[in-house]
Amino acid sequence: MLIRLLRLFLGRYRGPLTVVVVLQLVQTVATLYLPDLNADIIDHGVAVGDTGYIWRTGAIMLGVSLIQIAAAIGAVYHGALTAMSFGRDVRLGLFRQVGSFSARELNTFGAPSLITRNTNDVTQVQMLVLMVCTMFVSTPIMCIGGIVMALRTDGPLSWLLVVSVPVLVICIGLIVVRLVPQFRIMQVKIDAINRVLREQIAGMRVVRAFVREDTETQRFADANTDVTATALKVGRLLALMFPTVMLVLNVSSVAVLWFGSFRVDSGQMQVGDLVAFLQYLMQILISVMMATFMATMIPRATVCADRIMEVLETDSSVVPPPDPVTAVTEHATVSLRGAEFAYPGAAEPVLCDVTFDARAGETTAIIGSTGSGKTTLLGLVPRLFDATGGRVLVDGVDVRRLDPDLLARLVAVVPQKPYLFSGTVATNLRYGNPAATDDELWAALRVAQAEDFVREMPDGLDTAIAQGGTNVSGGQRQRLAIARALVRRPEIYLFDDSFSALDLATDARLRAALRPWVRDAAVIVVAQRVSTIISADRIVVLEDGRVVGTGTHAELLETSPTYREIVESQMTVEASA
Repeated sequence: MLIRLLRLFLGRYRGPLTVVVVLQLVQTVATLYLPDLNADIIDHGVAVGDTGYIWRTGAIMLGVSLIQIAAAIGAVYHGALTAMSFGRDVRLGLFRQVGSFSARELNTFGAPSLITRNTNDVTQVQMLVLMVCTMFVSTPIMCIGGIVMALRTDGPLSWLLVVSVPVLVICIGLIVVRLVPQFRIMQVKIDAINRVLREQIAGMRVVRAFVREDTETQRFADANTDVTATALKVGRLLALMFPTVMLVLNVSSVAVLWFGSFRVDSGQMQVGDLVAFLQYLMQILISVMMATFMATMIPRATVCADRIMEVLETDSSVVPPPDPVTAVTEHATVSLRGAEFAYPGAAEPVLCDVTFDARAGETTAIIGSTGSGKTTLLGLVPRLFDATGGRVLVDGVDVRRLDPDLLARLVAVVPQKPYLFSGTVATNLRYGNPAATDDELWAALRVAQAEDFVREMPDGLDTAIAQGGTNVSGGQRQRLAIARALVRRPEIYLFDDSFSALDLATDARLRAALRPWVRDAAVIVVAQRVSTIISADRIVVLEDGRVVGTGTHAELLETSPTYREIVESQMTVEASA
C-alpha cells in the first residue's frame, strides 16, 4: 500500500525528484572525495613538510566542501518542498474522497478515525518522503562508494567491513522487527483517544448535567494511559538504537586503529591512508545507520499508508450517474415506489415497500414511533444514501439518474440535528445561496421566527457563531437552520423533525409564516409532535419501516390504529379534532 500511495501522489513531481537525485549524487561524490584529499595532505604534505602542497590540496578540499554544501542545501530544499507538496495532495485527496462518502461510509469509518487518517497518518508518510528525499539517494551511494574507496585505500584491512556492517544490520534489524506491531497498535490507540476526546468535548453539557466529570476524566486517563504505554514500548526500542549504533561505530574505530597501526608500523600502509580508511568506515556505518533509521520509519508509515489507502479505495455507495439527467420537466414532485433500504449485513431492512407521493403546493408529513425509519426515508430523497430496492423519483426522474448538482439545487434539507458552521449568522445563512442579499436573509429569518433574536445579537447578521452553533440555544439553532434552507429557495423542502425544539406558540407562528413562502414547493415534514402536522395535506404513518396508513388527520383517526394511538398519547381525540 505504501508503494501504491507514493506512486499515486509522487508521480507528478518527477522533475523535482530528479533534481534531488542529481544534487544528492553530487553531494555524496564530494563527501567520498574529501577523505582521499585528506590522506594526500597527510602523506604528501604534512609528512614531508611540503607547505605548498598542503595549501593547494587544502584549496581543492575547500572547493569540494563548498560544492558539497551547496548540493546538500539544494537537495534538502527540493526534497522538503516535494514532501510538503505530497502531504498537501494526500490530505486534499482524502478530503475529497470523504466528501463523496454517503452516510453509510461515514458511519463505517467514524469521524475520529477519518480525522486521524487525514492528520497524523498523512504526517507519518510525509516524514518518510522527506527522509527518502534527503537520505535515500545518498545512503546507498555513500555505502557502496565508501566500500569501494576503502578497498582502494587498503584491501587487507577491509575484512573489518565484512564484520562491522552485518553486525550493525543485524542489531538494528532485530529492533525494527519488534517496532512494526507496536506502530500498528499506536495508530489504533490514537484513534481511540481522539474518539474519547471528541465525545467529551461535544458532550460537555451532558457530562456536567449528570455530574460525570470524574468518570469521564478516568475514561480519558485510561485511553491516555494506553497510548502512553504503547509509546513507551516504542520509545524503549528506539532508545536502544542509538547506543547500539554508537557501540558498533566505536568498536569498529578501535579495531581499525588497532589493526591499522600494525600495518603502518610494518610499512604496509601510510598514516594518511589509515585516517582515510577510518573516515570511509565511518561513512559506511553512518550510511547503514541512516538506512536503518529510515527503516524504523517505514513500518509506521506502512501502517499509516494502509489506513490512508483504505479510505481512498473505498467507493461511495452513492455513485454519480454515468449519463446524468441535467433537466427535468415536472416541478416539485417526490415519489417513492416500493422503496426499500437495508444496511449491509442487517437481518431486516430499515424500510420496506414504501410508496407515497409529495406534490407541489402540498405538505406531506411522516410520523411514526422512534426507530420506524422516518429519518432514513427522508435521507433517500437527496441521496444521502441510495435505496437498496424500489425507486425514489424527484420531478419524475429516479434520483440515481439525476445530476448531483441539479438534485442539490432542487432539494433543501433541514436535518434532525441542525449544524451551524463557525463564522457569522450571515455566512451560515448564505451556505445554501452565496449570492443572497441581506434583505433576503432578513426575510428568511422573519419566516423562521428568528428575526427578533438575531436583531438582539450584538452585531446582528455579523454576530459570530461558534462551531456547531454551541453559542446559541437549541431552538435558535433550529430556526437558523430552517432560515438557511429558506434562503436557498428550492423546489422541495425536507424538514427532519426540525420543529422539535420550538414551543407550541413559536411552532404555530413558524408554520403559518411558512405556508405562503413554500406555496409552490413540495414540503415533506418528519415530526414526532402531532400538532406540527395536524394541518398537513397528507400524513404517512410508518411502523417498523412500513407504511401502515396514508391520509389526512381526520381520515387517519378513523382508519389507522397506529396513528390514533400516537394522537391519544399526546392529546385526546376530542381535543385534536
